[in-house]
Amino acid sequence: MPYRHRERHYTDRMGWLRAAVLGANDGIVSTASLAMGVAAAHATQSSILLAGTAGLVAGAMSMAAGEYVSVHSQADSEKADVDREEEELATDAEGEHKELAAIYVGRGLDPALARKVAEQLMAHDALDAHLRDELGITEALKARPLQAAAASAISFAAGASLPLLVVIAAPPKSLLAWIFVTSLVFLAALGGIAAHTGGSSIRTGSLRVTLWGALAMAITAGVGALFGTGA
Repeated sequence: MPYRHRERHYTDRMGWLRAAVLGANDGIVSTASLAMGVAAAHATQSSILLAGTAGLVAGAMSMAAGEYVSVHSQADSEKADVDREEEELATDAEGEHKELAAIYVGRGLDPALARKVAEQLMAHDALDAHLRDELGITEALKARPLQAAAASAISFAAGASLPLLVVIAAPPKSLLAWIFVTSLVFLAALGGIAAHTGGSSIRTGSLRVTLWGALAMAITAGVGALFGTGA
């Protein structure tokens, strides 16, 4: 009976995790910063909410488009490499066998064993062996443009909605403080969740995201206050 590998590795999540975390983080930071900048310029609560909503829609569309174009470029490069490998396997199978064996020698196998491993792997699935061991293209790390675009847009909108809910619920006189503090809490939670999902330090992930978010919001609020005072 063949052995079934039951472990789940963190790299299996990289395709969607990076896009989702980036989208949610940008949604919180950009919308909270925008709301704080407008609020610091002495705008009304309805104007702040309108600006934040516009930022949510524009940001989600921008994230989706940017992620799709970026990841699709990666997918195009992968496809070009796949086509080249298929052609080389069809026209120079012996040369490809030697190339694969040389890779295994470089990883520590003796030449005779490396040639045998290369022969067996190519007999099973020559293209897969070369894509994985020569080019580093695997199913877990393969570019998926639509998945990345959807994850970015949805996560951005979800992240951006949190500061907007605070704008709706918070007292107008202390709106700036409410947005700032709650957004830091949201960012810390997001950083911790992302770190846990990716298998890294929760504390480090939370601190990293929170510090950069605090800096972005503080600078934007300062600019809004400066122009609001000048007006």
